[in-house]
Amino acid sequence: MRKIILNLAVSLDGFIEGPNGEYDWCLADQDYGMTEFLNSSDAIFIGRKSYDLLMSTDPEMFGALKMYVFSDTLQASPNPNTEIIKSADFKSRVEIIRNQPGSNIWLFGGASLLSAFIDEGFITELLLSVHPIILGSGKPLFTGSKDRIELILLGSEQFSSGLVQLKYTIKPKFDLGMLEGM
Repeated sequence: MRKIILNLAVSLDGFIEGPNGEYDWCLADQDYGMTEFLNSSDAIFIGRKSYDLLMSTDPEMFGALKMYVFSDTLQASPNPNTEIIKSADFKSRVEIIRNQPGSNIWLFGGASLLSAFIDEGFITELLLSVHPIILGSGKPLFTGSKDRIELILLGSEQFSSGLVQLKYTIKPKFDLGMLEGM
């Protein structure tokens, strides 16, 4: 089964966008492991708003990745390497895609898509690039999650800019039924 890895920039106070949707606070002075990450991925799961932003700013940036855009409003994409996934097909399509042969799948955003992936238990790892800035307001990384989710730290890396990357996996929930028959 392919890994689904959330890889996002986040402010120290937990925002993925500033109060006006800006992301000009994201450090771009060095690679921060993106080349290696992109080389280990062959697909991207992305919400419609994030897709629109990507297409308006740098449509070639992820050209080699198969794009899966989650949207009930987007009808078609001019990019032949893009598939639109409607909410009615969300669970079944994600299950099919992650069970296909291939490399890692990058979960890019947005916040409501992230919540849906967390609620379904689809995320394998979280790679959070915590930027040395406090935005004060904006769009929070985690919204609408139904349950407490415990994480296990897999590693961290500190950069000279003050950015810290944290790599987590989701701790499996303990099932009392596992004890039956022991």
